Amino acid sequence: MDFNVKKLASGAGVFFTRAVQFTEEKLGQAEKTELDAHFENLMSRADCTKNWTEKIYRQTEVLLQPNPSARIEEFLYEKLDRKAPSRITNAELLGQYMQDAAVEFGAGGPYGCTLIKVGECERRLGAAEREFLQTSAISFLTPLRNFLEGDWRTISKERRLLENLRLDLDACKTRLKKAKVAEAKAAMAPDFQETRPRNYVLSASASAAEHELRVAQTEFDRQAEVTRLLLEGISSTHVNHLRCLNEFVEAQAAYYKQCHLHMQDLQKELGRLPNAFTLNSAHSMVTTASAPEEATSPVETDTLKIEEVQAPATGTRKAKVLYDYDAADSSELSLLADELITVYTMPGMDSDWLIGERGNQKGKVPVTYLELLS
Repeated sequence: MDFNVKKLASGAGVFFTRAVQFTEEKLGQAEKTELDAHFENLMSRADCTKNWTEKIYRQTEVLLQPNPSARIEEFLYEKLDRKAPSRITNAELLGQYMQDAAVEFGAGGPYGCTLIKVGECERRLGAAEREFLQTSAISFLTPLRNFLEGDWRTISKERRLLENLRLDLDACKTRLKKAKVAEAKAAMAPDFQETRPRNYVLSASASAAEHELRVAQTEFDRQAEVTRLLLEGISSTHVNHLRCLNEFVEAQAAYYKQCHLHMQDLQKELGRLPNAFTLNSAHSMVTTASAPEEATSPVETDTLKIEEVQAPATGTRKAKVLYDYDAADSSELSLLADELITVYTMPGMDSDWLIGERGNQKGKVPVTYLELLS
């Protein structure tokens, strides 16, 4: 118990001495040991690395998981050292809803068949997204978090210790300066009755202050070297984070490429499905214009005879083909990427399709495969 009291009293004394030294420095009443410019640059670079790493880490979390409640839930599971339950992505959930709706509407109809195809694509997109999230968390988020919670905490701890030792060093310098001033005053105005005892006490006080200063200087120099080595390790941190950033970019590029391929496949599949609305409207317009007297007779809507469609005198445009497209039937026109064709629309046609011409060839083409030129 006595030892604990003495230790507590000693700690309180050291804390008070540091507080006094810090206050006097702020008031300009005490000198402060300045670190060299190289050391200051290292600390500034470390602070900059910590601040921007933290911002990048937080924003990447938002990018990968926009839902703040989900992020809090994952944080709590991590702190409790428990595995978070697998979470279905929004795209997968949408795909499931579409497929369930197709069952209710009837999978054999145009709408139900299309819902099934789109739902399957959405579920594939969701699976690709989940894989991207897992890869990014391991290759990018985890190294950034390890730096903030590991290396940076060690650096901060050593910097605080260095600052405390600097305050102790400057306090020792102040005590030594005061002791020497008192000793000089005593030598200039001696008291003949107590000259020897007082000079002896002042000299001993100055010697003790010099010893404390040497010890404080040694501890400060040792801690400064340890802190400097840690700060120089920031360069290695940058190299590691650069590698992680490249891995994140590769994962993101692979994810978007996979999504693009899924959407291209979906567009091709949808282009091959019968579109009752487009065919009915276009064929009805052609039949009405060519044989009005037969308007009341049944109309065949299975296929559109594209050769019966005449191009208008105006309204034609040039278009560049973005992707290859295989015609699903004789009413459509096959396309090759990067070729130029002439396109125009007909009254009553679905907005997703145009009439395309290449030489003597003519047929329907999907708008999503084209880049319209002025």
